[in-house]
Amino acid sequence: MQFHLNENYGIGRYRISISSDEWIDRPDAGEIAKLLSVPAKSRSGEQQARIDKAFLQSDPVLRQIDSQLQTVTKRIETVQRQIPSTMVMQELDKPRQAYIQVRGDFLRPGGDVAPEVPEILPAIADSNRDRLALARWLVQPDHPLTARVRVNRIWMRLFGRGIVETENDFGIQGTLPTHPELLDWLASEFINRGWSTKKLLRLIMTSATYRQSSHARPDLISIDPRNLLLARQTRLRVEAEIVRDLALAASGMLSDKIGGPGVFPPQPAGVYAFTQRAKQWKTSQGEDRFRRGMYTFFYRSAPYPMLSTFDVPKFNTVCTSRDRSNTPLQSLTMANSESLLELAQHLGKRITDQVPGGSDRDRIEYAYRTCFARSPTDAEVERLTPYLERCRTRFKAEAKVWTAVARVLMNLDEFVTRE
Repeated sequence: MQFHLNENYGIGRYRISISSDEWIDRPDAGEIAKLLSVPAKSRSGEQQARIDKAFLQSDPVLRQIDSQLQTVTKRIETVQRQIPSTMVMQELDKPRQAYIQVRGDFLRPGGDVAPEVPEILPAIADSNRDRLALARWLVQPDHPLTARVRVNRIWMRLFGRGIVETENDFGIQGTLPTHPELLDWLASEFINRGWSTKKLLRLIMTSATYRQSSHARPDLISIDPRNLLLARQTRLRVEAEIVRDLALAASGMLSDKIGGPGVFPPQPAGVYAFTQRAKQWKTSQGEDRFRRGMYTFFYRSAPYPMLSTFDVPKFNTVCTSRDRSNTPLQSLTMANSESLLELAQHLGKRITDQVPGGSDRDRIEYAYRTCFARSPTDAEVERLTPYLERCRTRFKAEAKVWTAVARVLMNLDEFVTRE
């Protein structure tokens, strides 16, 4: 013990007793008699609890039952402490009164205001004006915004651009829809189909518009250079989390495990050497090493480098759409990343294992179907074959030869592009 007022004050002698037995409160008869002398109506909760406890301990049958009850109660408490919890909001019994703030100054309250929605939109059907009523109002069939905004953002994910290009602004400062009747129809279908995102995706992706080729026809360049009229499909580079997923799938190493804590895929050494706070990155092993990019552990101040390279947005701000850049660093990452090199090795082994004893053309055919879901053209085979021969003169092991071929295929623009 330390005394800050006077360091000379201290305990002269003390004794500590330790026992592994559980402590049991067993007050003597005199103490219980004093508690019983207090009228029942005047006893505190603690006094009554001590009396009840003494009564249970005095009866051999009840004592055993009480002991079992206490054991089970502790087990339940242990389990409950292990269950994750989260903070929730709760409405006040008496809503807080809100006022107009004169010139935005909260110290100068004006007239009273009550919860309400803009008059141009449908009225709230519920007489209450709480958060539940607001949530129900947002999904009313006659609400003009919610379904359209949702449909527009799904369309943007599938076509690269929304029917309303300013997907985060449906107001007077936003752009007009390129196909307003289509947006209205999709919104009504979305509502009629039970607000099912899966059904909406199927409706759009099975349409002739979505299934068009993304080939840029010369006759459309002058007519519709931005492809606003959707005469063809749009070529899109996949999002940051999916870049490595494609390599995982092609290599045959992709884990289909769902849920669980974040994982730590391989990354270059020394990444966090210049961050504000030193961080440890213990690379995951086994199945966790090959899980989808969405499960990658994310430091807000220093994201996983591959995610940043391929334009992942900041996770501490709201983002409705992502920018897509085209930088040399992305090519260098695809070519030299430790993580992708490892997957190229697995892809090379997969090629040799799945086409044992096959000709070079057979293996190239398999590699193209695995990486691009199509067969190679004769010109592509003719260009890749000489490179394959040069690799054989450089590497003795056949696995290294096909790893080199796998790296070439994984570095093609088509590998990370949705055609």
